[in-house]
Amino acid sequence: MAELWEHAGMNKKTINQTLKNAKVTNTLNAVMEEANISLDETYDSNIGVFLYKIATQLKEMCGENRAMVVSYIMDGTLSSGPQVDAAIAFVKKRKNTTIDIEEFETESGVGVEFADGEVSAIIENLIEENMEQLQEEKYNLYSKLFGSIRGTKLKFYPNGGEIKSELDRILLEKIGPRTGKVTRKSKQKKKHISERLKNTEHIGLQESIKFPDVKDNLQVTPELLEKHLQETGGIVITRFPPEPNGYLHIGHAKSMSLNFGYSKKLGGKCIMRFDDTNPENEKNEYIEHILENIGWMGYEYAEVTHASDYFPQLYELALELIRRGYAYVCHQTSEEITKSRETHTNSPWRDRSVEENLAEFLKMKQGRYGEGEATLRMKMDMQSPNPAMWDHIAYRVKFVEHPHVGDTWCIYPSYDFTHCLNDSLENITHSLCTLEFENRHESYNWLLDVLGLYKPHVWEFGRLAITYTVMSKRRLLKLVNLKKVAGWDDPRMPTLNGYRRAGYTPESIKDFCEDIGVTRKTGTVIPIEKLERFCREHLNHIAHRAFAVFDPIRVTISNDSGEAVNVECPNIPKNEEAGVHTIPFTGVFYIERSDFRENDSKDYFGLTLNTNKPKGKWVRLKYLNYIVKLVEIIKDEEGNAVELVVERDLENAIKKPSGTIHWVSEPEVGVEPLRIEVRNYDRLFKNENPYDIPEGTEPGPDAWMVNLNENSLEVIEAYADPSVLNYNVFDKIQLERHGYYCMDPDSTDKKLVFNRTVSLKESKWKRDNK
Repeated sequence: MAELWEHAGMNKKTINQTLKNAKVTNTLNAVMEEANISLDETYDSNIGVFLYKIATQLKEMCGENRAMVVSYIMDGTLSSGPQVDAAIAFVKKRKNTTIDIEEFETESGVGVEFADGEVSAIIENLIEENMEQLQEEKYNLYSKLFGSIRGTKLKFYPNGGEIKSELDRILLEKIGPRTGKVTRKSKQKKKHISERLKNTEHIGLQESIKFPDVKDNLQVTPELLEKHLQETGGIVITRFPPEPNGYLHIGHAKSMSLNFGYSKKLGGKCIMRFDDTNPENEKNEYIEHILENIGWMGYEYAEVTHASDYFPQLYELALELIRRGYAYVCHQTSEEITKSRETHTNSPWRDRSVEENLAEFLKMKQGRYGEGEATLRMKMDMQSPNPAMWDHIAYRVKFVEHPHVGDTWCIYPSYDFTHCLNDSLENITHSLCTLEFENRHESYNWLLDVLGLYKPHVWEFGRLAITYTVMSKRRLLKLVNLKKVAGWDDPRMPTLNGYRRAGYTPESIKDFCEDIGVTRKTGTVIPIEKLERFCREHLNHIAHRAFAVFDPIRVTISNDSGEAVNVECPNIPKNEEAGVHTIPFTGVFYIERSDFRENDSKDYFGLTLNTNKPKGKWVRLKYLNYIVKLVEIIKDEEGNAVELVVERDLENAIKKPSGTIHWVSEPEVGVEPLRIEVRNYDRLFKNENPYDIPEGTEPGPDAWMVNLNENSLEVIEAYADPSVLNYNVFDKIQLERHGYYCMDPDSTDKKLVFNRTVSLKESKWKRDNK
């Protein structure tokens, strides 16, 4: 018996354990008999393993179905461990009931094959589909990503270790060395207020943000806090620290609101700092636009600094870290570093002497090592449950000119080394950042503590997510490069430049950020209608009104003298202080085609020819107070209406007209009204969640682009009243009955261009959430 089992491929240890269990022994013998195992035949080494699984997992109650699985194994139809596991799971659910063979084979991966390179391709597609979340959460998403592989054909791949290795390789290439979330935390007897605040669900900026007082920031020694208070006078100091590698978006506005707003609220100051530690990705173009955005938003910073301003101090601190025995020069490749972190194995160079590390670091500074040949790593805790403590890189070699400091350096500090040191050097009291940096909190404090430096209070908040919106810089760049939008400032883009060009006001964006507040929750998505509501409400109070006709039809008055009059119109209704403007009316004018019909209906309030009202259907011309009715429709040869003739109520007999319509008059009879270009922008994506890919979509890194709204821009040539000539680029107006608009920078003396900011109508979302 044992000989037969071993011949089928079972190992001796498993055989010995099985023989101790009579029930399993009997079942395994029955399965071997079903498989017709014989000492005269030769079997693949996996057969014994598979049959042992059958014996231990499929009991007698599976009867014929168990025998069917055995036959599929023996004829090679089920040839891999994942296939056999899937088949066993399928049968276990159905026990001895009749099985649909086609369903069984599909669920078991029968016939699934893998072409050369297909494993890598599937994993790459999966990573690209999740890249935005990966950019934010890094390796915190690893387990979920690995689990997602179960949703692909790779669940039947015979070598799970190969899949993991390939996943690790591609992730390292795409997002860099592994970082992750703390899997368990050490117990603390008593939590300081800064720790208790981590449980705060929501902090509204308009109300009270209760972070620890400056005097409560815990330090290694009391002298550090005392020195800090002497240098700063005890005021609150925050910083807004974007990396200058792209344009700011609406998510940055939330961070601005918190950092600038909190320091101002408590009479402190906010430093504008550029975290420019990655020279290959950073440009002065981005720096200029970021400063312009902050000015447009109306925030005031105490000073502008760059992380690179501190490169000399950071280098000296790196030397001090080596001298104290907390840093070493490592020659592992990025792949080797990743593997050693996964296995919690120390680098072979971790125990170098201080003298050797100082000499090697000097070689790095002198450019005697190529890129990737040496790094300075912090000697942290490779056995920690927190991946952020696994000997992070402090310096790396990069032969790249820096946009701010030129070619002075060929070694550059990492974010993990720089950020906390910059905060300390600038005496930041409250370091406020998004939640993807939460696991770095421990390493942040560790570095400052081992160097004996002042520690700010650190608090993390959730990133902003809005429906119908993508905020990944990589994906926004793709939209720009593929010309799906007209640039970073396209009004459909979620960049601050885009919102400004669309006509949003800084006040409305600030009010929006103030209203949503800050939270430590992730996964909350704010309806875009909420942002539109704040914009609409602000524009309603500040935007001057004007008339524009988008789909014009000419109208003449049959019983009017045709004498030109100047019509006085309020700039902002119900706001006398906003003043008035005048526009001409000559008796020949244009209205929207939708404001007339040939046949009347009860729910229609425009001009109509055929009506059952004895006196006809009358409407008012807005602000002019002329009341007119339609008396004739002039048509072309094809029966299309080309002109309307109306009759004016000269007797003032009509007291209650059916409705009011707007108009644009010829400035002089026979002279065409002013033509303008109107750009009606809509949402860039059709789905609330742009990453919710419809079924049947071909998978791939750009699958999300199937949700692009191809009708997100409508360009119209319209007639407008001459008051619009008084406006400048970025001025906001309401084109009555159409929406709020902003004059676009593309405007010229020959043609004015207006972008739609938001419609006039409140959305269903607002009505439901009042």
